[in-house]
Order: sequence, then C-alpha cells, then structure tokens
Amino acid sequence: MTERSWLLLLYSLPAKNGALRLSMWRQLKRLGAVPLKTSASVLPDRQELHESFQWLAQRLREQGGDATLVRADDIDGVSDDEIITLFQQARTADYEDILKDIRLLLPAKGKKSLATSEDREKLATRFQVVRQIDFFDCPKAADVEMLMRRFGEGATSDKMKTLSIKNYQQRTWLTRPRPEVDRVGSAWLIQRFIDPKATFVFANDPAAHPEALPYDMVGVEFGHHSDHCTFETLLNRFTLDDPGLKKIAHIIHDADLGDGRNGTQEGAGLLAIFRGWAQMGWTDHDILSRGCDCFDALHRQLSNRTRKNIKKQ
Repeated sequence: MTERSWLLLLYSLPAKNGALRLSMWRQLKRLGAVPLKTSASVLPDRQELHESFQWLAQRLREQGGDATLVRADDIDGVSDDEIITLFQQARTADYEDILKDIRLLLPAKGKKSLATSEDREKLATRFQVVRQIDFFDCPKAADVEMLMRRFGEGATSDKMKTLSIKNYQQRTWLTRPRPEVDRVGSAWLIQRFIDPKATFVFANDPAAHPEALPYDMVGVEFGHHSDHCTFETLLNRFTLDDPGLKKIAHIIHDADLGDGRNGTQEGAGLLAIFRGWAQMGWTDHDILSRGCDCFDALHRQLSNRTRKNIKKQ
C-alpha cells in the first residue's frame, strides 16, 4: 500500500470565545480537514495545505489560542485507511447536501426544468468547491455529476451555436484528472480535428488555470448538454460531419451515460482499459496519449467499415 504522510493541527481555544470557535470550525471545513478527537484536525500532506494550516495556526495564536502543526507518517491508534474513510464520510455528506438541493429543482418526468441559469450556476459552483477538497475521490461525486447533467437538460444557453475552428487554435484545454472515455475521446477529437497544437492540463477547479478552456466538467460550455456527452457537444458545436466520428460518438455516449441508447459495447472495453491504466499509476498525460492511440485505431477501423458499406450499396 502507498505510504502516506499527514498534517496534524493540534489546537486549543480560549475559554468562552464562541466567535473564534465558530470561525475555526468554518475555516477547517473550508480546507476540507477532518477532526481527530476533540482538538486535532488532519489533512493530507500537501504543500498548499501545509501553508493553509500554518496560516490558521498563526491566526489562532494571535487571538489567544494555541496551535501546533505536525507532519506525521504514522498516527498512533488510527490507520491510513481509517483516516481516508473519515474524509470519504465528510465529502459524502457534502455531496448529499448538493444532491438534496438538485433533486428539489429537477423537473418532473416529461416536464421542463423551471430552474434558472443562476440556480444551475450556484449548484455547479458548490460542486466545484467540494471537488477541490475531495482529496480521495469520493464515489458520491459521480452521483452529483449525473444529476447535474439531468439538471442541465432543457437549458437554452448558446449550446446550439456553431463555432469556427479557426478561433480555437493553439489553446490550452482543461479537464478533470484521471480521464476516462469521454474526456480522453474529447481530447482526441480536439487534437485531431479542432486544434492540432492543443495542450492539455488537468485540475478539478477551472479557476486554477484561467487561460484554459474547460471541457467535460459540470457547468462549462464544452460539457454535457441535454442528453449529449461532451464528445457529442463538440461534434455539434464545431459541425464535424464525419461518419467515423459519429460512430465513435455513439460508443462514447453509451459508455459515459450508460443509457444503452445506441446499443454499442466497445466503450465498456475502453473504460476498463483507461481505469486500469489509472490503477497502475499512469499519469493523466500518459493515459491521454495512449488513449488517443486507441481512438486513432478505432476511427480508422470504423471509417474503413463505413467506406466498405458504401461501396456495397
């Protein structure tokens, strides 16, 4: 099992200072820290989190409290797995709060959503805030993403507006880490058919790279719209009319949305491969590079099949 290091903030607060206690609770929650016993909180050992704990410790001392910041590879009485479980439980609760509010605004079957674009934006922002502190990829995040996609159905933004490829050259494109079928397929589509000199970065928060174009993330222009996956959105927005690409779109749609609309099976194999590479410790860029090779081969095979069928007719 991978060895982990943790940051422990041990602190004491002045008696009868409720305002400081409330402020401390809010700051720890914002950072994504979880409590260990009464007056200790823990975060993964990362530089940016170390700096945040240092700042919080200094603030506590300035207001009459006391704080000690400790870096530990082993915490007596609690295993790494038990600490990770605490993080998963905390993030599950955060995601459940968002899910509850999404469900209140979801349209009834056969009805259009009455939610405003402001409602969608607020929920998308809340989701991204939790994703930033979801250090161990809580599975509940996928449930939020799925409902957010449904939540966006019927939105009347500029999603149908066609775009000119020449305006999207030599750009940086951003998506979430650990790319799977839709993210890899969309990156392949961008690099092969839209922006040949595209570069790609991976982050959960688009604000971390304001110069980049985010894709396949909740609440962004190049993402899921109505019942379309991101790959389909890109095809439509850039009017890419290629029979092989349309077949790949069907495969990615079925693998990513899981609704079986197109009756394809190939995407399940691609999904297993990409997830396997991630479990083997491959970097996001390695998965993207090798995944693009897979889509090169798939496009060639599907395009050849299409041409043969046309000749037979």
